[in-house]
Amino acid sequence: MKYIFTAFTVLYFITASNFAFAENDINADEIKDYIEYLASDETAGRKPGTKGGQLAADYIRGKMKDFGLKPLCEDYYQKFEVIKSVDAGDGNVLKFDNFSGKVKEDFIPYSFSSNEDVKAEVVFCGYGFEIDEDSLKWNDFKGVDLKGKWALILRGDPESDKTESLFANHVDEREKVISAKDKGAAGVIFVSGPKFSEKDELVSMFYDKSSSGAGIPVVNIKRSAVDKFLNGTGKTVEELESKLNESKLPASFSIPKEILLKTDVIRNKAMTQNVAGIIPGNDPALKDEYIVIGGHYDHLGYGGQGSGSRMPDTNAIHYGADDNASGIAGMLELAEYFANEQNKRTLVFVAFGAEEMGLLGSKYFTDNTPFDLKKVKAMVNMDMLGRLNKDSRTVMVGGTGTSKESEDILNSLAEDLDFKLSYSPEGYGPSDHAAFYGENIPVFFISTGAHEDYHTPFDNVDRLDYDSEEMIVTFISDLVAELDKAPDMLAFLEAGPKVQASRRTRLKVTLGIMPDFTRTDIEGLGVGGVRKGGPAEGSGMLKGDIIVSINGEKVKDIYEYMHRLKKLKAGEMITVDVLRDGRKKVLIVQL
Repeated sequence: MKYIFTAFTVLYFITASNFAFAENDINADEIKDYIEYLASDETAGRKPGTKGGQLAADYIRGKMKDFGLKPLCEDYYQKFEVIKSVDAGDGNVLKFDNFSGKVKEDFIPYSFSSNEDVKAEVVFCGYGFEIDEDSLKWNDFKGVDLKGKWALILRGDPESDKTESLFANHVDEREKVISAKDKGAAGVIFVSGPKFSEKDELVSMFYDKSSSGAGIPVVNIKRSAVDKFLNGTGKTVEELESKLNESKLPASFSIPKEILLKTDVIRNKAMTQNVAGIIPGNDPALKDEYIVIGGHYDHLGYGGQGSGSRMPDTNAIHYGADDNASGIAGMLELAEYFANEQNKRTLVFVAFGAEEMGLLGSKYFTDNTPFDLKKVKAMVNMDMLGRLNKDSRTVMVGGTGTSKESEDILNSLAEDLDFKLSYSPEGYGPSDHAAFYGENIPVFFISTGAHEDYHTPFDNVDRLDYDSEEMIVTFISDLVAELDKAPDMLAFLEAGPKVQASRRTRLKVTLGIMPDFTRTDIEGLGVGGVRKGGPAEGSGMLKGDIIVSINGEKVKDIYEYMHRLKKLKAGEMITVDVLRDGRKKVLIVQL
């Protein structure tokens, strides 16, 4: 009788176990359900600070609760503030002679303008160039007195009609402002010549993903209004542009007449959040170690200028089905799967907010993590899993060089896959794993890659391959299981610079730091990381330092930092002033 009961009991538990296992499988239909809500009309592109973005966060939190995850932060939300938009306020004023301009019709402040009231004379400063290169020399500020005056500067460059202009690296308007400010300008007025903009449309006022202002007022005035101001000089904007374009020589001059400008830029702020839940570990020796599994849930809303849309003139919902509803769907499937497993280490599941605004959510998370980041074994980031190429059938895995063991683990899993893995060793990348790599944490960045619908309204649910995503998420579950059961922490390795590649393309030199783009409470540039073997490390620079000047020239933000670097040459010895623990230190850096 005992034998029969035992057999029956074993049979029951085997059956129940098999049933539970079947229910616990990664499932394409569930993935599709998650994506269809996250990329719906209701969530309206999931822009941070909007109703749609909040609905998406609430949905993710609800699923975490349903699966039995415990909240990492209060009610699963780790809240932080973002600037969601900028507007021209009612206090903008333009006056000279008997002319009174209308904001948004005759003039408009730039989104990065400071709010000030300046009445001063004007100096025409050509294209605002300060170029000293072997093949190109041009200085619009030489021989002019700009102190306390407005700098009137043409937008663009003398070759704006050419596909490859010699001046392409010098047209950035923030950089032109920095050069003028360095010469003592009280503010900058930009005007468009007819060659640059025949219709003379005012610049769009949009948040450019940087909370850093210029430090002086910056406006765009229509050339019809500027021509009125130039009346009496015998010159027009068209003539000035034509002369500079033909001669390619500076032709700056003072205008002994005052102009009054008041700038009023309103920065609209909103709260958003990361959504985070945990599955505590079961091994007494390993439960205080962590594996972070995440992806970003935000997208571009309705698109528009400055949003990151590849169709910025189209006002339509950017659904972001692949980017990155697919990654969040994968994270939710993994959360449900591991909630029914016996993991040794604590698993942390995070849906990051404001990734599209500059990796803000993941950086906020690593700066405010409610546990010891040094105990994080690895970070697995899923960003765009839904569009496996039918020909190459290749899934990209970034960060494979960030630990000694990464490739061996992946190779052991690759043998039974119905797709190929392509490895990239670099730890940095344009997604949320970058913040963890900056903290010396091994990362795995998993993606099926960009496509023609990326950052457009056409990244929709009907274009995803759900069966392929099921296979990819199953592979990721195996990867997480391998990381969980390994007896030791991964041995971190530095793999590539801790700086965004696109920010290095114009530079002849680099200090070898990872800028901290999220520090908005400081005057200077925060150092988020120091590359091993780079010039900064050799000078004694440390993570957490704040760079305030280079060679005695002020560094207020990332834009001034880049502007200073562009003037330097390899082999130079420079001084860098940093603030460390509230005290200034002067470092000598060999480039």
